[in-house]
Amino acid sequence: MIQRLVILLILLVGYSVNSQTTTYSLKENLAYYENGFEQDDAYIKERCKLDIYYPTNQNGFATIVWFHGGGLTSGNKEIPESLKNKGLAVVAVNYRLYPKVKAPAYIEDAAAAVSWVYRNIERYGGDASLIFVSGHSAGGYLASMVGLDKSWLEHFDMDADKIAGLIPFSGHTITHFTVREERGIKGTQAIVDYLAPLYHVRPDAPPMLLITGDRDLELLGRYEETAYFHRMMQLSGHSQVQLFELEGYDHGGMAFPAFPLLVKEINRVKKALKEK
Repeated sequence: MIQRLVILLILLVGYSVNSQTTTYSLKENLAYYENGFEQDDAYIKERCKLDIYYPTNQNGFATIVWFHGGGLTSGNKEIPESLKNKGLAVVAVNYRLYPKVKAPAYIEDAAAAVSWVYRNIERYGGDASLIFVSGHSAGGYLASMVGLDKSWLEHFDMDADKIAGLIPFSGHTITHFTVREERGIKGTQAIVDYLAPLYHVRPDAPPMLLITGDRDLELLGRYEETAYFHRMMQLSGHSQVQLFELEGYDHGGMAFPAFPLLVKEINRVKKALKEK
């Protein structure tokens, strides 16, 4: 289902959550590599941390694992303001960056963070069956890779199919441009290899909501590659994949109108799971 949306429609549909009586807490800089993993690696100690923002007087809430953007070369973890006070937990993740590391270190970190959430979210009152993975740009790429290529989470004894939903915001579906840069490949040469979400199209993946900015305002080919990925997922037999193009919004600006769609998708999946 492909839809072109304007901001008024987005903001009016399915975003409000009554959280007037809900209180929240924030825990910061928790290490997600546990049990002394790579304890002598100073860069892991520095970067591989997460923050968790969660309801303190609710139980069984859903959780969003959020990966920041920045082209795999910059950026820092943050709890998006648009996801606060929605009756949800938000886990914001830092990961190692190029050029200090190269692929697949970024994906390894993303998988380690997601597995940490699965092992620990119930301690904070969350439901481990309601963990959604999302992020913007490079963060959207990481969300897709962790959810589609099952090998990354298998390394941490986790099953990617336990993810309740994947909601990448304007993330590469071909091999990421920074990974191509590492190999000396120009940005206009599209590559689809094992480091591309497109390479791992499968019918049994978690539900997916794909969101991009306006095709005429987005980064080079970003809408088109996402539309192709959407079509290939459909042809593979995946029955729960949607694509939204946010008309009038560029790559950086598309996140704001995308957040209501993320919350709406979480509520849709929660309802569907209850009806099973």
